[in-house]
Amino acid sequence: METVLGRPGLKTLYLLQILLDRTDEEHALNATQLREILRKEYDIEVNRQTIYSEIGKLTDYGLDIVQKEEKLGGYYVASRQFELPELKILVDVVQAARFITEKKSAQLIRKLEGLCSREEARQLRGQVVIFNRNKAGNETIYYNVDMLHSAIYQDLQITFQYADWTVQKKMVLRHGGAFYRVSPMHLVWDDENYYLIGRDENEGKTKHFRVDKMRGMSILAEHRSRRALEDDENPAAFARKTFGMFGGEDVTVRLRCADHLAGVILDRFGPDVFMKPGSDGHFTVSVTVALSRQFFGWVTAIGAGLVIEGPEEVRREYLSYLEDIRAQYGQSSPCQK
Repeated sequence: METVLGRPGLKTLYLLQILLDRTDEEHALNATQLREILRKEYDIEVNRQTIYSEIGKLTDYGLDIVQKEEKLGGYYVASRQFELPELKILVDVVQAARFITEKKSAQLIRKLEGLCSREEARQLRGQVVIFNRNKAGNETIYYNVDMLHSAIYQDLQITFQYADWTVQKKMVLRHGGAFYRVSPMHLVWDDENYYLIGRDENEGKTKHFRVDKMRGMSILAEHRSRRALEDDENPAAFARKTFGMFGGEDVTVRLRCADHLAGVILDRFGPDVFMKPGSDGHFTVSVTVALSRQFFGWVTAIGAGLVIEGPEEVRREYLSYLEDIRAQYGQSSPCQK
């Protein structure tokens, strides 16, 4: 006959916690070991039959408990909400994300470790070393993201101030601290930063804002404007045509590309873009872009394999862009002298 001390009504929950926390395919616990943990750590004395009965209850509840048949076998949780490879991916993302502070990264990783066994949690630590990742210094972005999700869900406008960095490494509010009034549409993560796509109701046009630069945000009682909902566009399409999240007038440009750049074009503009093959090792493609100096910078970085064929005014603007850069270096370089 068993002697039950401590809080016997909780023995099923304690056993569940033990199995989730300490077992996996490589680390099983038998009935004797489970009894010992309950006795030493929870002051609950049970016999082996009770262990079998409680494991049966947990199995009926839906927990995937497997019994190893070997002599030194035991019980372990075979499947969980997240598999170990999935958790490794999530940990890598948290470590790499620049907008997540060091403190918040550590907190999130600890929470992810709680979704697997203790032994598996050790594998999640230090899996990837991330170079050249400057972590954010404050946690304002978390509260901003939460408020933005709420505003979009409730179909409400927001107001906020917007800031920029100075050479003194300080954030200074734009327009003397004036407040923007925006109908939020989407949150986009691009180039390791969160951006809000929304309609600036003061200027009457769709813009994007870096979430970590938004200050003093609050949700207004006014619903998002009808024009904002009419102009609402697919966030993936917005990201494809916008380079470095610098806005500009939408223009359809025709590009002539060397065949080896097919992957570059597909990565940038998506798999649905139509590429017309040529007979000289080149293809042409027409794409819509937000015309900006950042788009011209992307074209320049690719090099001689890509040429803007049209429209002619875009070609002229690109040549002017190149001349402006050349002028900063004078008429000749030291190597030409």
